Amino acid sequence: MRGLAGKGTLITGGTSGIGLATARRFLDEDARVFVVGNDRAELDSALPTISGAGGTVADVSLEPDVERLVAEAEGFLSGIDVLINNAGIAVTAPFLETPVDGWDRTIAVNLRGMFLVARAVARRMAGGRRPGTIVNMASTNALGGETGFTAYNASKGGVLQLTRTMAVELGAQGIRVNCLCPGFIDTPLNRALADEDAFVAYERSQIPLGRRGTADEVAAAYAFLASDDASFIHGAALVVDGGQTAVM
Repeated sequence: MRGLAGKGTLITGGTSGIGLATARRFLDEDARVFVVGNDRAELDSALPTISGAGGTVADVSLEPDVERLVAEAEGFLSGIDVLINNAGIAVTAPFLETPVDGWDRTIAVNLRGMFLVARAVARRMAGGRRPGTIVNMASTNALGGETGFTAYNASKGGVLQLTRTMAVELGAQGIRVNCLCPGFIDTPLNRALADEDAFVAYERSQIPLGRRGTADEVAAAYAFLASDDASFIHGAALVVDGGQTAVM
C-alpha cells in the first residue's frame, strides 16, 4: 500500500486474531507498530512474533488506562499517524436472557473503549496539527441484528454511528475516519462461540463465497483504509464478508 512506510501505528486488540494479523501486515508495509492487549501472557507471547513492535497491557474501557497506553504508544512511535481501533469482545445470550453485567461489559469495551481511544488519539493529532487516519472495528452486526448477540449488535451499531460522527467533525482537521464491517472471520473469538460443525454449516448456507474469511484478509482491508490509496475515503463502512450481507 502507498503511504504506510514509516507511519506510527497504534493497534488496540493487537495481540491475537485480527489485531495480531494487522500488526504483521503493517510491519510488512514498513510501518512502525505498537500493540495493546488486555492480557500480559498473551502480549508476551505475541511480541516475539512481531519483531520491532512495542506493546502494553491496558483496559480500553478505563480512561486512565487509555491515557497511559496512548502516551506509551506516542513515545515508542515518536507520534501516532494511524489508529487501528480494534479491541472488542462478544457475549452471547438471547435478548430476554441478556445479563446486565454482560451488556455493560460489552458496551464498555466495544463502544466506550472505542470512543476513549479514538478521542485520546484524535486530540493529539488535532493538537499537533498532525494529519492522521483512524479505522474503527465495527461488524456486519452493525448493519443487521443477529440472534443471541444483543449487546454485541448494539455496541457495533454504536461504533458505526461514532465513526460517522467523527468523520463529520474531524475531516476538516486532516483526520480521516472509517470503519470496517467484517462478517464471519476465523478468529479465536469466533471459534470460542460455536463448534466447527456449526461454522461449516453456516458458511455453506450464508456466505456466497462458501467459506469464512481470514484475519489476514481483514488486516489487508485495515491497511487499505489507512493507506494513501484510500485518501478520499472518509466516513465509510467497508464490508468484508464474502457476500454474507447480500443474502436474503
